Amino acid sequence: MALRKEKLEANKLHKRLRRNVGKAVADYRMIESGDRIMVCLSGGKDSYGMLDILMNLRDNAPIQFELVAVNLDQKQPGFPTEVLPQYLDGLGVEYHIIEKDTYSIVTEKIAENRTYCSLCSRLRRGTLYGFAEKIGASKIALGHHRDDIVETLFLNMFYQGKLKAMPPKMLSDDGANMVIRPLAYCREADLQALAELRQYPIIPCNLCGSQDGLQRRVVKAMLGDWEREHPGRVETIFSAIKHVAPSQLADTALFDFAALQLDRHALAPVDGVASSIPAINL
Repeated sequence: MALRKEKLEANKLHKRLRRNVGKAVADYRMIESGDRIMVCLSGGKDSYGMLDILMNLRDNAPIQFELVAVNLDQKQPGFPTEVLPQYLDGLGVEYHIIEKDTYSIVTEKIAENRTYCSLCSRLRRGTLYGFAEKIGASKIALGHHRDDIVETLFLNMFYQGKLKAMPPKMLSDDGANMVIRPLAYCREADLQALAELRQYPIIPCNLCGSQDGLQRRVVKAMLGDWEREHPGRVETIFSAIKHVAPSQLADTALFDFAALQLDRHALAPVDGVASSIPAINL
């Protein structure tokens, strides 16, 4: 009985995540017929869930597209190299393991008391972009979810003085690669629950995940407190990212404030004087 209940719960959760992924894919036209999508698999819960859901969509979608799972082995000490191949062999999906020692580069360039994330991310991104071109991938799928996007918004505001987050779909600076984030509408809590129900073989990141004082950790804690005190707040913030009013901000590159001109001919006259306040009949 308990096993049946757990299976029903897993199916319900998977359907909700699949629905959210399907909506994000449709809203941003992430996947098109004939696409060859490189699914970046880190060994964490989010990328496992992304591959799981995309495989389900591939098998049921009205269009045809390919999935290729790719993992970057960064040569971190103690990384269990056998885990992902064993898991992917069981799925029967095409996959590649890229071996590149970015670990040594990061630990050599960054002091121990500084966080590794920025450099590690740049090195990883460059390697994955190059490999996507090599295997003829038309899209690169990353496992960032809704909470990652909201956290990035606040990280950029608090620490960079910029109002930006992670777009669900992005063209690389050189125009050679298209990045998609199919989990953009998915909650981290749902992906965590799916990982536990599916029992994915999680591989923790021992490079930066164990570092103290990460700015993202601080922001995550802040948003967690807000969500507990005001349930639904993170969803509201994410909705705000999707509904931007450039004229109500202050970026002169985004909105031409200098070109604003009065147009009093369009205003209704009151007692012979043009006014933006509508006349009231008493």
